[in-house]
Amino acid sequence: MKTHLQELITQALLDLRRNGDLPADLEFDVQIERARSPEHGDYSSNIAMVLAKAARKAPRDLATAIIDDLLPSKHVEKVSMAGPGFINFSLSTSSLQNIVSQILRQGDGFGRVDSRGGQKVTVEFVSANPTGPLHVGHGRGAAYGASLAALLDATGHDVHREYYVNDHGRQMEILATSVWLRYLELGGTTIPFPGRGYRGEYVYEIARTVRQEKGDELRRAPVEITEGLPEDGEGEAGEKYIDALTTRAKELLGDKGYRYCFEAALKAIVEDIRGDLREFNVEFEEWFSERQLADSGAIDRALERLRSLGHVYERDGALWFDATRFGDEKDRVVVRENGVTTYFASDIAYLLDKLGRFDHAIYVFGADHHGYVARLHAAARGLGEDPERVEILLVQFAHLFRGGEKVQMSTRSGEFVTLRELREEVGTDAARFFYVMRSHEQHLDFDLELAKSQSADNPVYYIQYAHARVASLMRKLEERGLGYNQAIGEASLDRLDDPSEINILRELMHYPEILAAAARTRGPQLLAHYLRELAQTFQSYYNNQPILVDDDEDLRNARLCLSLAVQQILRNGLDLLGVSAPERM
Repeated sequence: MKTHLQELITQALLDLRRNGDLPADLEFDVQIERARSPEHGDYSSNIAMVLAKAARKAPRDLATAIIDDLLPSKHVEKVSMAGPGFINFSLSTSSLQNIVSQILRQGDGFGRVDSRGGQKVTVEFVSANPTGPLHVGHGRGAAYGASLAALLDATGHDVHREYYVNDHGRQMEILATSVWLRYLELGGTTIPFPGRGYRGEYVYEIARTVRQEKGDELRRAPVEITEGLPEDGEGEAGEKYIDALTTRAKELLGDKGYRYCFEAALKAIVEDIRGDLREFNVEFEEWFSERQLADSGAIDRALERLRSLGHVYERDGALWFDATRFGDEKDRVVVRENGVTTYFASDIAYLLDKLGRFDHAIYVFGADHHGYVARLHAAARGLGEDPERVEILLVQFAHLFRGGEKVQMSTRSGEFVTLRELREEVGTDAARFFYVMRSHEQHLDFDLELAKSQSADNPVYYIQYAHARVASLMRKLEERGLGYNQAIGEASLDRLDDPSEINILRELMHYPEILAAAARTRGPQLLAHYLRELAQTFQSYYNNQPILVDDDEDLRNARLCLSLAVQQILRNGLDLLGVSAPERM
């Protein structure tokens, strides 16, 4: 509908320009927005105020000229001017009523745009280091990324969902060492567990598997392990100790033994993450391994690209990328003095790989990765790529509250609430919905008690209840021996003229616009709020209007068509947010 109204105004402006009422060189871009209040109609445009100066006319005079030149439309009942020059449109009742037929005929496809030929977009999200189970903080990134990808897919983009597996580097080595130490402990060999090691029952579980398969093969004497190591402690002392302990583990176990612990930990945790996300209704087209960047030569190719463009230099035996030249806060090491490439070198290679496969690369990071915005844009410029093709979205932290008290989380200490535990407590539906109720740019306080409540205060329960109520209507219809005939209902849509029905029709009309706005602004919360408003409007209607009218078949079928259209939109929207639409509550 917005497109139709844009076309009407555009045609009027072209006529006025052609007739000499507007400057021949006047350029314009017509914008249509939803009217802020019902008394102003359904849609509004500020084009007269935008063009007034260039058109050398008063805004109200220009608005009047545009209105007078508009072509008649069966979809528009009234056009009026308001305030300083707004052009307001009130849609015809028949146009609103017709939306019901469109929804019922298009079903799951209503509001969607064909993605064939659309922009190829990759959305990378979650990408938590495989050093432990996903916690509730990761859950917000998962829910947001999956919902955003679904919205982009629904609005005409060719979307590829990707998880970047950090299966290389220091943190994974610390995890492997932690698993080995727990393996030793299970065999009766105990040394003080390092403060920087990974704790938690999941480390014991991996160690038990290693012990079952390897027996005492990887067992070493305590004196061999600790002799000559620096003292453990806080801060830098703790970091030096864990690095020294990891080096000792590699020496004592040899490459084969140490790689066994490493791979056992990696496999167990990645499989756990995959399963956890699958249960959270989150799937990926690809799990991209960091190690394949090195194995395929992608890191070398990226560094060679930087070198050929003159954007790396040597200092203190290391190779540096001159990131400050492209807006970063400091230059970045890409190859250390010992010849080992850095994490950032892998990031650059991964970025180059993405831009070779897709038109646009979206990264969904936690708010603690804010430094990556300038860093990755600098990398894109240094590689000779357009930084506008790289979009970094930062998801603020989610704070879990239980009994009014905030729950602290720490991967190494093991004192964290996992995503799996959250799902088990409140359910996947509530978790997925609550995570996207607020903008990703805002902190989220996750109220467990509200998420579990079965009341109108719980938005996801309220929306699902509205969906289930329509299913209940159809069951009651059958119980009462009444029939439903869609053809009769569609032929009788003109009977839907009660103000409460007009309100629902207006809400249904806006669904495609909500999808477009949510995708454009990267804001799934817009869809979440819309679904709640639609559910509320329908619930009020349900409570105040008889739908299963015994003695008026035309009206009954028309109202059932309206109810089923509402149910379809609720189902479509919930599906995009990864939430189920139950038939019974």
